[in-house]
Amino acid sequence: MKLKYELIKKDKQTSARLGRLTTDHGSCETPIFMPVGTQASVKTLNPEELVAAGSSIVLANTYHLWLRPGEDVIEAAGGLHKFMNYSGPILTDSGGFQVFSLADTRKITEEGVTFKSHLDGSNLFLTPEKSIEIQSKLGSDIVMSFDECPAYPNTYDYIKDSALRTLRWAERGKKIKLKSHQNLFGIVQGGEFEDLRKMSALETVKIGFDGYAIGGTSVGEGKDVMYKMVEYATKYLPEDKPRYLMGVGDPLDFFEGIKRGIDMFDCVLPTRIARHGNAFTRSGKLNIRNLKYKLDFNPLEEKCDCYACQNFSKAYIRHLIIAKEVLGGRLLSIHNIRFLTKLMEDIRLSLKEDRFLEFEQEFLKQYKGK
Repeated sequence: MKLKYELIKKDKQTSARLGRLTTDHGSCETPIFMPVGTQASVKTLNPEELVAAGSSIVLANTYHLWLRPGEDVIEAAGGLHKFMNYSGPILTDSGGFQVFSLADTRKITEEGVTFKSHLDGSNLFLTPEKSIEIQSKLGSDIVMSFDECPAYPNTYDYIKDSALRTLRWAERGKKIKLKSHQNLFGIVQGGEFEDLRKMSALETVKIGFDGYAIGGTSVGEGKDVMYKMVEYATKYLPEDKPRYLMGVGDPLDFFEGIKRGIDMFDCVLPTRIARHGNAFTRSGKLNIRNLKYKLDFNPLEEKCDCYACQNFSKAYIRHLIIAKEVLGGRLLSIHNIRFLTKLMEDIRLSLKEDRFLEFEQEFLKQYKGK
């Protein structure tokens, strides 16, 4: 089946939306956070733990899976769902961000991008067509167009040329045949420039996609700039299609994105900060390495229903992190992902009950301690 987006309710005071996304591998309510499984694995978690943590859709990375084990291996396994034993919806990004962030030497032409593998230095060439062909073999439910993700800051002329190139690449990628259950999202670029964001959004919509993503954010710009980038684009995107803000996972950014009409978010943040001993809590981030937790036998968060909080204390998790035991990072990852999925559950409930802004203020007051 093709992806279906149902707009259930709109907030009366903002552009926030409550919706439902349905794919061949299940449905999920939006707004939603998608944990990132870069190598077809959300770091240290198994699929059952993801589901238990409230995850109903995950992201995998085209660039990394292309390099290893290779899209042909995954297709032979029956696609990503069978390969990683995850039955829910899966989104694959195009590889564009990795090409531009990991490759030290790259050459961008109209045809595609030439660069060196970060694994062995071998020469690689990725085109819009090749990106879609790889994702077709991966078998994800949502496939992303191949775009250029320019650095910030950049000149107006470069961003304009880049956005126009991304549009031409989107048209080329759309011609590649996908599997019957797959859906293609277009990506809006345009940097910090309002007229270029508008142009990119309108022209991407003209090409016609199953959903729309806002790219080129979280690349070094300030928060105020990022929020403007989102606002410049979402006002020109159709209401009957999902909107995805790529690479954003900070709780404060959720509210700002949702207020501007965003439905989907993804980020490596919850597992990345977990590996460094950090946990999200409703009272702000907690560094478990702090000596004050050595004799703290309470959970990371009293009212959290995650496996870590239901079974272990701060003192134990701190011990694991200090001792460099893998379980410490696992427990913090489980907690952090549950924290973000639960926050989204609470946001969706607030939208249903017409108290989104009120809930935002309650959350910010506790999270920022003000």
